[in-house]
Amino acid sequence: MPKSFQFKAGSLIYFQGDNADKVFILQNGKVSLVYQDIETGEDVRDQVQPGEFFGVKSALGRYSREENAIALADSSVMALTLPEFEQLASSNTRIIMKMLKVFSNQMRRIHTQVSSIMEKEDVNPEEGLFGLGEYYFKNKRYSQAKYVFSRYLTYYPAGKKSAEAARNLDKAEIAIAQYGSKSPEKPAAPRRPPASAPQEKEFDAAGAYYDAVSLISQEKYKEAHQGFKKIIDINGDPEWTIKSSYEIGRCLFFLAKYNDCIKHYTAMLVQYPRHPDIRDAMFYIGQCHERTGNQGHAAAFYKKILAMPADAGDGTTTKTKRALEALEE
Repeated sequence: MPKSFQFKAGSLIYFQGDNADKVFILQNGKVSLVYQDIETGEDVRDQVQPGEFFGVKSALGRYSREENAIALADSSVMALTLPEFEQLASSNTRIIMKMLKVFSNQMRRIHTQVSSIMEKEDVNPEEGLFGLGEYYFKNKRYSQAKYVFSRYLTYYPAGKKSAEAARNLDKAEIAIAQYGSKSPEKPAAPRRPPASAPQEKEFDAAGAYYDAVSLISQEKYKEAHQGFKKIIDINGDPEWTIKSSYEIGRCLFFLAKYNDCIKHYTAMLVQYPRHPDIRDAMFYIGQCHERTGNQGHAAAFYKKILAMPADAGDGTTTKTKRALEALEE
């Protein structure tokens, strides 16, 4: 039987790279599908209207999600398994025709964009896609490079250039964290301060990070939150910016700001889909859903974590299994 789920504003229904085993219908509320334009690399947002399906293409094609689905307002969403959706569609030709129209428009748009980018003919698709990513990366168009390399890894996970594509994707994400979505411009030559002017002390991001971590161990979560936020606001070092983003979510959790924690980690997963702490962030999202009475959402996140690859004896896997077992008792 199809199941109905309630999502609060700012909640993540599914994210890019997630396993696609369900089709969704928006019953009421607002849902936005966020993906990157293949040509510009900028975020594109398609709003789902009540009564419309979403998540269909990846579910039918049995490949990972290509977009993030985010609830913009409190929303009610019906989830169908593939057999349930196929049964519904087979008895309603209007659904099939509507989907074909949507898919046709999407394919036409993608074909036009790819044709304008790929100038050469008879190019191997795998090599062409990787080469396009390299072109964007070398020209410091990091958002576009991130999108193309992530597509390469989706379509060619065991491709000849998969290891290099993964490394370049990580580099692109770090560059975006440092420079934003725009290409970095050559900095202007610094003006020499007057001899009497005191030299401004350089901000020590690493030191500030560990000071904030120490505050967490002292259960001074509000002060720790402020320390991590300062690191992100200065945005001087991408490594500490990314690490601080994860720690801010932990502070919100320990402060019992569960809805804020969900929203923060949702935004973090959208911005950094390959964040090194992605499984731990998802665990905290699950814990937040538990504490706000959304056991169904919590169980869904726990199952997502367990479906992701992990090292043997991984601590996150162990605590996730325990949490899921406790829910199912």
